[in-house]
Amino acid sequence: MATERRKDTALLAARAGRYREYAPPPPLRRHFSRLWSHALHDGPPAMVAIVPDGYCDLLLIGGRLVVAGPDRTAAFPVLQPAATVIGARFAPGAAAPWLKTPLSALVGCSVPLGDIGRKDTAEFEARLGDCPDPSAAMALFGRLLEKATGDEAEPARDAAVIFAAADSARPASGLLDRLGMSERQLRRRCHHHFGYGAKTLERIRRFQRFLDLCRRPETMPLARLALEAGFADQPHMTREVGELSTLTPAAILGQLGIRERPD
Repeated sequence: MATERRKDTALLAARAGRYREYAPPPPLRRHFSRLWSHALHDGPPAMVAIVPDGYCDLLLIGGRLVVAGPDRTAAFPVLQPAATVIGARFAPGAAAPWLKTPLSALVGCSVPLGDIGRKDTAEFEARLGDCPDPSAAMALFGRLLEKATGDEAEPARDAAVIFAAADSARPASGLLDRLGMSERQLRRRCHHHFGYGAKTLERIRRFQRFLDLCRRPETMPLARLALEAGFADQPHMTREVGELSTLTPAAILGQLGIRERPD
């Protein structure tokens, strides 16, 4: 019953406020793929769905630095109206060494950065707390990350290769020869750097391809949308989109302001 209510009331995070992404400055690009900010709408709290994307993020929310681990399915955090969340999305293979924690330990979790053992957390939170303007806080956030990242080791290259394969729908089986790994080694590396196996990562990145297609100005029938995203057929898309987001493909199209074009 709770799942049915979520299908009716869940709001994609992109619709719950003003979301912006920024390219990180050069010193951060090895470790972070994006910086971002999300200014939430004022008004009654909505049930916001944060859908899985295969990434791990470092957030500044409510004055605290928090690690948002990778998700297998949509998360529904309690968000304060009119709040602004600032984030940095780790590049594939960068989060586990930066956090000194395997991502398998963070799946579905939001953990204060200080609890993971970063000794500079209290200092960074104090400095960011003295910076109430969101744009100034974003600039300071980037500078503090540069300071924290300067001595970090290079991200794992094999993780970037695994992520790129999942992102482009290339089968995981081909990775074994490319990386010189056994199936067990590939599984272990995936769990360390992404929190779950290669098949789950492929599934989540296919869902993200579906979302990218939904955001395009040109519309298409749901059956074609399923094939373009890489699903076997429309029922496969409906099932997986529902499991990952609690929403139907048509509901997501509606939230993104795009109507399905008739066949």
